[in-house]
Amino acid sequence: MDDPRAAETDLSTLMGELTSAWDAAGLPVDARFPFELALEEIFVNAITHGATAGETRHFELRFSYARPRATLVLRDDAPPFDPLSLAAPDLAAGLDERGMGGLGIHLVRELMDEVSYRRVDGRNELTLSKHID
Repeated sequence: MDDPRAAETDLSTLMGELTSAWDAAGLPVDARFPFELALEEIFVNAITHGATAGETRHFELRFSYARPRATLVLRDDAPPFDPLSLAAPDLAAGLDERGMGGLGIHLVRELMDEVSYRRVDGRNELTLSKHID
């Protein structure tokens, strides 16, 4: 069954934008993976939890690099939601004891040096940054 929720900008387009900006900054390819994984996690969560059947969501990506920090800003037009407000998952609990959700944003927090959220002009904005050698 196909999911009727959709994004105006698809994940492959956003990944292409990230790759182009990354390459233009002359950054090492192997250092891009944490940003790709974070982008995928945030995108999928926004589509899965921030859209209902028949809705289309719009996403924007901005990437910048100011030595030594790479910064990725993701914006979407989903209803207000701060994923950083979620409690950290109990990783010591067994799978059947854990509640659903929370692992993705936990992973993003672990991959990045800084993660912040704000609501700007009716959009969710998540900023991710990491030191790149």
